[in-house]
Amino acid sequence: MTSSEGGVGLSPSAAAAWGAALVGLAVALGAFGVHTLAPLLPTERLDVWETAVRYQTYHGLGLLALGALRPRTRLAPLLLLAGTFVFSGSLYLLVLSNVSLLGAVTPLGGVLQIAGWAWLAWSLTRHGAQAPA
Repeated sequence: MTSSEGGVGLSPSAAAAWGAALVGLAVALGAFGVHTLAPLLPTERLDVWETAVRYQTYHGLGLLALGALRPRTRLAPLLLLAGTFVFSGSLYLLVLSNVSLLGAVTPLGGVLQIAGWAWLAWSLTRHGAQAPA
C-alpha cells in the first residue's frame, strides 16, 4: 500500500533525519540559552526560549519515532516539521529581537503541530504502518 497523500511530505527516513537534526540543534540552542543568554535576558524571556527548545525536542523525538514506526502518511511528518519551524522559530526570534509581533505567529506553528498529530492518528487508524525496511 502506498502513501495516502500521493507522495506529498516526508519519507520515514527523511522524517528521522530531520528529527535527529532538530534534537541535536535543540541541545545546542538550550546550551546557548543557559550559557549565553541567561546573563543578558530577564527570566520571562529565558522561559520563552526554554519553551521553544522543549517543543523542538518533543517534535524532533516524534519525527525520530515516525522514522522507526514508518506510518503510511508522509503529510503528518511534514506538518510536524513545519509546525516546529514556525512555533519554535518564532519564539527564538521573539526572544532574540524582542519584537512582540512575532508572538502572533507562534500559534500558527502550534496549529500545524496539532494538525500533524491529528493526521497521524487518523492515518494510523485507517492505514496502519509499513513493515520495517
